[in-house]
Amino acid sequence: MEQNRPQWGSRAGFIMAAVGSAVGLGNIWRFPAVAYENGGGAFFLPYLFALLTAGIPLLIMEFTMGHKYRGSAPLTMARMNKKAEWLGWWQLAISFVIATYYAVIVAWATSYAFFSFKLTWGDKPQDFLLGDYLQVVEAGQFGGFANGVLLPLLVVWIVTLGIMFSGVKKGIEAANKVMLPLLVVLFFIVVVRAVTLPGAIEGLDAFFQPDWSKITDGKVWIAAYGQIFFSLSVGFAIMITYSSYLPKKADITNNAFITAFSNSSFELLAGFGVFAALGFMAQQQGVPVNEVVSSGVILAFAVFPQIINEFPVANGFFGFLFFISLTLAGLTSLISITETFVAGLQEKFNISRTKSVVFGGGLSAILSLVFATKGGLNFLDVTDNFINQFGIVFAGLVEVILVAWVFKELDSLKQHADSVSDIKLGAWWKICLSVVTPIVLFFMMFDNIRQNIAAPYGGYPVSFVLTYGWLVAALALIVGVLLMFIKPWSGNKGEL
Repeated sequence: MEQNRPQWGSRAGFIMAAVGSAVGLGNIWRFPAVAYENGGGAFFLPYLFALLTAGIPLLIMEFTMGHKYRGSAPLTMARMNKKAEWLGWWQLAISFVIATYYAVIVAWATSYAFFSFKLTWGDKPQDFLLGDYLQVVEAGQFGGFANGVLLPLLVVWIVTLGIMFSGVKKGIEAANKVMLPLLVVLFFIVVVRAVTLPGAIEGLDAFFQPDWSKITDGKVWIAAYGQIFFSLSVGFAIMITYSSYLPKKADITNNAFITAFSNSSFELLAGFGVFAALGFMAQQQGVPVNEVVSSGVILAFAVFPQIINEFPVANGFFGFLFFISLTLAGLTSLISITETFVAGLQEKFNISRTKSVVFGGGLSAILSLVFATKGGLNFLDVTDNFINQFGIVFAGLVEVILVAWVFKELDSLKQHADSVSDIKLGAWWKICLSVVTPIVLFFMMFDNIRQNIAAPYGGYPVSFVLTYGWLVAALALIVGVLLMFIKPWSGNKGEL
C-alpha cells in the first residue's frame, strides 16, 4: 500500500493546503478579538513567544510523525506504538464533530455573500440574524429547520465532498491552489478598503495600542498559547494526515516555519481589516471603539453587516467580497478536517476512497442538519466550546505527553526531521515539547475545567450543557477508543 499512497504534486501544493487548513474561517474574527482583549500591541510579545515555543515545535512534531510513519492519524499512532492508536481515532472523532457544525457556519457565510447585494439584513442585522435567518429558539429545542440554511448547507457539502472524491492531488491540492490565493486577494481588497475609511486610524490605534500592564497577567500568556494552538490546526489529526502525503525527501522543518508564519501573517491582516472597520463604525455612531468591539458569530454576521450598511459607496460589492472570503476560508478548513476521517476510514477498513467519502463525509453531512435547525446556534455554541476546550486541548496535551514522556519518541523524530531538513532542530525543540507545551496545555485545561464547574457555560441550562457539551466531548474519546478494537488493520500494516 505504501507505493500507492497519494502525494502532493508540489511543495507549494502542500504548503497551500496546510496554510488553508490553518487560515480558517474563525481566524478572521478570533485573533483580532483575542489580541485586543489581552493587551493590544503588547499581546504580540506573548503571541510570538508562544509561536516559537509551542506552535512551530508542535507543527514540526506532527509534520514529522505523519512523514515518518506515512499514515492517517490512527495509522501513524499505531506505527509509532501499538498502544497509541486510540489517540489517533480520538483526534479523528474530534475532527468529525467539528465538520458537522463547521459546514453550517460556512453555509451562513455563503448566504450572507448573496444577502450583501441587496443588504437583505436591513437596518438591524443582529435581529435579522437571530430572528429572520436563524430563527433561534430556546436552548435544547430543535424547532424545525431554519429553511434559509438548508440550501447553502447542501451546496457546501456538494462542493466539499466533490473535491474529496477527486483525491489529494486532483481534488484537495487543486482546490487549494485556486481558493487560497483567491481568498488572500479578496480579503486584501477588503482590508485596503477598510483602512481607507474615516475612523480607521482610531480603530487601528485601539488594536495596536499596547497595554504593558497586562504582560504580567498569566491569563494573557495562556490566551496567546491558546490562540496559537487553535489557529495552527494541531492536535486533531489534520497536520499528521497532510504531512503523510509529502514526498520522502520533503523539508519538514522549513515547511513548518512557512506554514506557521503564513498563518500568523493572515491573522495580522485580519486584525488590520477588522479594527479598521470597527473604527469606522465607532466614528459613524459617535462612540469609542471599545463600545463596538465584539467577537465570534455576532462580529461576523451582525456587526460587519452593520458596518457594510454604513459604507459610503459600493456597500453590496464589498459585503460580497467579505463574506465570499469567509466562505473560501471555511471551505479550505472544512476540506482539511474532512480529509482526516476519510483517510482514517479508508486505511483502517481497506476500502476505496469513494466509499470512505460516502460513509464518513455523508454521515457528517447528515448530522450537520442538527445545526441547521432553529435551535442550531445554541447546539453549535456549546458543542464548539466543549469539543475545542475538552477535545482539541485535551487530545493535544495527551499527544505531547505520550510522544515526549511515555514513548520517548522525540529523539527519533528529531533525527528523522534533521535527515530531510535544512534547518536542524536544537535542544530548544525538545525542551519546548517536553516541558513548556505540556505545562501550558495543562493550565489551559485546568482553567477551563475550573470555569465550567463554577458556572454553566454561556448561562445555558445545566442539562443542556451536560448533553451537548460534556457528553459530546466525552463521546469523541469513547468512540476513539472503541474504533481501535473494531477491526485490525488490513492491507495497511506497514511497520505494525
